[in-house]
Amino acid sequence: MIFVTGGSGLVGSFLIPALVARGLSVRALYRKQVPVIEDAAAVEWVEGDVRDSALLKTALEGVTHVFHCAGLVSYAPQDEEALLQVNVEGTAAVVDACLERPGLRLCQVSSVAALGGAAVQAEEALPDPAPQILDEQSKWDLGAAHGAYATSKYLAELEVWRGISEGLSAIMVNPSVILGPADWTRSSTRLFRYAWEQHYFYTPGSINVVDVRDVVDMMLHLTLNSDISGERYVLNGGTLPLKQFLKQAATCFNKKPPTVVVPDWAAETIWRLEHVRAVLTGARPLITKDTARAGRQPIIYRADKVQRATSKSFRPLPETIQWCCGELVKQEAAGFGVRTGW
Repeated sequence: MIFVTGGSGLVGSFLIPALVARGLSVRALYRKQVPVIEDAAAVEWVEGDVRDSALLKTALEGVTHVFHCAGLVSYAPQDEEALLQVNVEGTAAVVDACLERPGLRLCQVSSVAALGGAAVQAEEALPDPAPQILDEQSKWDLGAAHGAYATSKYLAELEVWRGISEGLSAIMVNPSVILGPADWTRSSTRLFRYAWEQHYFYTPGSINVVDVRDVVDMMLHLTLNSDISGERYVLNGGTLPLKQFLKQAATCFNKKPPTVVVPDWAAETIWRLEHVRAVLTGARPLITKDTARAGRQPIIYRADKVQRATSKSFRPLPETIQWCCGELVKQEAAGFGVRTGW
């Protein structure tokens, strides 16, 4: 029996059908409603909160492997507490439940955000900065300024390392921005919605992305076909300018791509105004400090380690973008709009 947390999220919604296709019994944790995904009827669904220790203890009966995919991705200031609750407390509860069942194996979905990297300050002048090269050996700088999301993923990894020190067999995967046809009001899929809605503006800089199918394939190989423990693996399909990404997505949708670049000074002004608006009204900010500065300091995440470990390569990014756009268009035409999310 395989147990999956975050069964209704992007990774979970592709991981579960892949497990079922292998003939494996799957039990999955979800929140609010069972997701509309392939092979959902073949899954034993468990409704609840990932922090519920009693529920997890029961859910792990007869389980041999756990894929901990549940997590919150947000850069909104009002979600700082929720990030700690879901990403850190939730991971701690999963680790504790796993430790009660000797021989069980855990794969935690972390993030490249947990690798650290220098935070960009408003006053920094970066005319043509050399990119940072980060991999699994990169160290988290305790003295640097980090966003709430990155901090929550780093602290979640510490919980997994704690479990490993206590005898748990576990690995972590650190994907970059995961691309897949999911709920485009949430997480990374909002990038496709932005292209669909034909906005005029884009910010300079680049993004690191990876195909959700590659994430699932590599997680399965590392967890089910290996007994290696105490390792983490960067999953990154490549880097491309945000302008290029939006242009490719818009072209696939037969939409007009954004053409007006937002200068750094304007982005700094906008996120401050949005922060005030969010504080006063409780509304979600359209842009935050983290998203305004994302990509200003170019970063390249090296994924050589996982390719050596799995003998698998990543799909070309244009292929991934075209696939995502095509599936989103199909969902829109079918009246679904998007998949159910988180």
